[in-house]
Amino acid sequence: MAALGIAIGGSNWFSALALGVTLLKCLLIPTYSRTLLFQRFSVIFTDALFVYAVHECCKCIDGKKAGKELTEKPKFILSVLLLWNFGLLIVDHIHFQYNGFLSGLMLLSIARFFQKRHMEGAFLFAVLLHFKHIYLYVAPAYGVYLLRSYCFTANKPDGSIRWNSFSFVRLISLGLIVFLVSALSLGPFLALNQLPQVFSRLFPFKRGLCHAYWAPNFWALYSALDKVLSVIGLELKLLDPNKIPKASMTSGLVQQFQHTVLPSVTPLATFICTLIAMLPSVFCLWFKPQGPRGFLRCLILCALSSFMFGWHVHEKAILLAVLPMSLLSVGKAVDASIFLILTTTGHYSLFPLLFTAPELPIKIVLMLLFTTYSISSLKTLFRKEKPLFNWMETFYLLGLGPLEVFCEFVFPFTSWNLKYPFIPLLLTSVYCAVGITYAWLKLYVSVLTDPPVGKTKKQ
Repeated sequence: MAALGIAIGGSNWFSALALGVTLLKCLLIPTYSRTLLFQRFSVIFTDALFVYAVHECCKCIDGKKAGKELTEKPKFILSVLLLWNFGLLIVDHIHFQYNGFLSGLMLLSIARFFQKRHMEGAFLFAVLLHFKHIYLYVAPAYGVYLLRSYCFTANKPDGSIRWNSFSFVRLISLGLIVFLVSALSLGPFLALNQLPQVFSRLFPFKRGLCHAYWAPNFWALYSALDKVLSVIGLELKLLDPNKIPKASMTSGLVQQFQHTVLPSVTPLATFICTLIAMLPSVFCLWFKPQGPRGFLRCLILCALSSFMFGWHVHEKAILLAVLPMSLLSVGKAVDASIFLILTTTGHYSLFPLLFTAPELPIKIVLMLLFTTYSISSLKTLFRKEKPLFNWMETFYLLGLGPLEVFCEFVFPFTSWNLKYPFIPLLLTSVYCAVGITYAWLKLYVSVLTDPPVGKTKKQ
């Protein structure tokens, strides 16, 4: 500080500023190191819940397809697919978040439903919802399943609902769980009159339709089409350059913007689209009961529907569908095929999160290892059935390779890099959006065509 005073006394404020910054760095580096250690070790420590949840989920897997070797058993394959999930690894341990802990709560609640411990599952989901409100996307699946399969205690022989079996005691018990968890979580904010501030931060509609990097969903395809039409319109002089909105959706900024050619999208429009996309899966859960497996499928479809049509969706939200889809992948070949398309495309869409040169080989090697194991293990598990991919799906997945080569090794050295820096992100988002949309539609077809469990087996 004496040196800083001398510098100021000498009227050399440039030197004083430089010296002040240096001193500030010296003071903050120890704090930064301790913060970094806390972040890393807290993520590792809380992952213990995720490991336990995976253990409980493996108990719920049917072992009829188990091979002679340990590595061919469905439980072993599932544990690897979850514990070594590439997306979760880079988002939590490189990008840094606590998704493993939150995903552990979700998987544990799913396992409790398979174990017919509905109250525990409801409690875990209520806690999860107050940890991170993004899980509100899958709340319809939880609500409808608990009402249909827990509050109504019996079905007719054809699988339809027996209305006189409704239990008010069970409904009140569920309501009490939700109320107590909500009171404990939101009570302090309500007492301090800060609840409006909380909700304003939970639903930030002023951030715009898409994130800085477009999540690979329907709105990415919509925005890309609008961009192409605007470029064509300008080239053909069909559009007035002075009337084009200043806030560009390819600027890389988190902000509101208006589409140029296509109608601009409002938060209400995304809510309506999301609701419409969810309704068929929710209706199937009610009218075509398939037990916990049907609930799991509905949960995944709700997660994918919200990812496809939600407002300001983050690319990391794809993990909300990828992780529970892992449980279905070891049950049926058609689900394994959907899982491989969804997880490969969804994981590749996370590549822009790691954008520095040292991280490039890390993310490529890790994804190759996980993807190779996923495809080989599931192919071995369902080797007696038809191939998991048709020629079109194989061609699409192989296309991720040339796309990565172009975005990382070719485009940076072209003249377009300065004029159109958004092209690699746009191509990645649009290409992955096609695969995720295809997986969503394929899962929907599977759910809608499956017969109710009640017709062959009492629930």
